[in-house]
Amino acid sequence: MPDERTFVLVTDRPDRSAAISAALRGIGICDVVGPDETWRGRGALAGVVSDMTLSRPEADHCLRALQRRFADKHLPVICLLRKATQDALRHAKTLGATVCMPAYVPPETIVAALANQVGIIAEGAGQTVSQGVARAGEALSGLLAEARAGQPIRMGAVEAGLGPILTAVREGGLARWLDTVWTHDDATYQHCLLVAGHAAQFSLHLGFRHEDQFRFVRAALIHDVGKARIPLEILNKPGRLAPDEMSVMRTHAAIGHEILVAGGERDPITLAAARHHHEMLDGSGYPDGLAGSQIGDIVRLLTICDIYAALTERRPYKAPMPMADAMAILSAMDGKLEARLVQSFGESLKAAG
Repeated sequence: MPDERTFVLVTDRPDRSAAISAALRGIGICDVVGPDETWRGRGALAGVVSDMTLSRPEADHCLRALQRRFADKHLPVICLLRKATQDALRHAKTLGATVCMPAYVPPETIVAALANQVGIIAEGAGQTVSQGVARAGEALSGLLAEARAGQPIRMGAVEAGLGPILTAVREGGLARWLDTVWTHDDATYQHCLLVAGHAAQFSLHLGFRHEDQFRFVRAALIHDVGKARIPLEILNKPGRLAPDEMSVMRTHAAIGHEILVAGGERDPITLAAARHHHEMLDGSGYPDGLAGSQIGDIVRLLTICDIYAALTERRPYKAPMPMADAMAILSAMDGKLEARLVQSFGESLKAAG
């Protein structure tokens, strides 16, 4: 087909990244080259996947040449990181990476990320999920940008993203939702969409009324809005935070509540979700040290979704935790989390397949 998209896979692997190239051929022509091969004179490209060790000089030179050649257009570049550190992520971004992923992710996830960047529209359930993530992501991005800039937030824009989340999870499935969200590498954006997807699945499993589904997913989508005001060097730091950094990070819950109140938010569930999603039943949480019945039912549900998403999410510098291991951690938090709700959450994951 003359209008078929052409992608370049640049690799230094001996097997020429065979599984990735095979998957890429499902969305277009895949040209596989090494970092030293003469590929720069070839025709127009729709996107590039880099499966190289970026610390090697030839890899650095290859991607910088790519940047110079396509300086006048936004060329999607998916960088697969083998060295899983924040420095490696920053280095990849300086080389033009538009999305960074760990080298171990499945080829299908890489293709989904590239398809999303290029604007290839999936069909059927995949299209429903892609559109849902796009609509919800647009609403969330606007909200975070306004909060970051200190502008009044517009919660009305968030409302437009709620229906598509529920529709996407109900019709496309939670697994497709998670796979699509994982193609985005902004930490806060990804986390909020993951929590919203889990909240949608949980509410459907529990048989919530339609209105209550919306309120729960709404609270889940914006629960971390306060992170928009946390310094990026703390927010995006890989590994464990130092005590002073953790103190700063923990301010995000109260800050989020303040942002919402200042923006005119009056829904008690949404406000409670933003402020109290780190409270624990035994009083060990923050910012207010609430305990037991002081913590509302929706917040209890949201906290489970939030912790599970944090344990299982993918980062360029962090391997995802398997579902069974994450559920074991949640179950071991009996006394901090409500055991019957944790059990029900696990059942909702199994129901989602």
